[in-house]
Amino acid sequence: MAGRGTPELAEAAVEGGADVVELGFPFSDPLADGPVIRRAAERALAEGMRTAACLECLAAVRSRVDVPLIPMTYSSLLEAYGWERFAADARTAGATSLIVADLPADERAELRRVQLVAPTSTDERVRLAAATTDGWLYLVTLTGTTGARSELLRELDGLAERARAVAPDVPLYAGFGISTPEQARAAAERTDGIVVGSRALEAAEGGAGALRDYVASLRGALDA
Repeated sequence: MAGRGTPELAEAAVEGGADVVELGFPFSDPLADGPVIRRAAERALAEGMRTAACLECLAAVRSRVDVPLIPMTYSSLLEAYGWERFAADARTAGATSLIVADLPADERAELRRVQLVAPTSTDERVRLAAATTDGWLYLVTLTGTTGARSELLRELDGLAERARAVAPDVPLYAGFGISTPEQARAAAERTDGIVVGSRALEAAEGGAGALRDYVASLRGALDA
């Protein structure tokens, strides 16, 4: 989540082995997010992290890491800031792509972004998202909000299989609910990568070192 300490935390995550950094831009009503990310967004907003400040944070992160940076936010924020203006300013600040959690794949086709699909997505919707996604396709592993789960739900198997069938050349990254090295390894056996949000934020509450160690534990599981 964008905030005063984010540049240092992002650098620590990369040192721990992160290949990509997703940077949350806080929103007052994050429908896809569970309690951990909601609390982080509330803290960021209380710090004054509005869109311009988040873009400055993004630029500060870019000055410290070389991996792809992907802001994640909601369409109302872009609507208020201006769609084209946001896309241009985010790129200037160092964004590699965008994730707009509540923007359907068939809307705003001019906005290049990573598309999300869920277990409830139809094959037609998965095909459209795969055809329009920017770089990789985000597989939501469960129906519901973000947050660590005790088990990786079975829906990922079917979703990954369907996505492979319609888009064999598009990399698939699984997210939502992944928190442990064991879950990371299990998800990576079905996809090309994983996305971890809530548990990483919890680790970051312990400081840069704690986040670095947590990411390293995931990296170790993936590389084993």
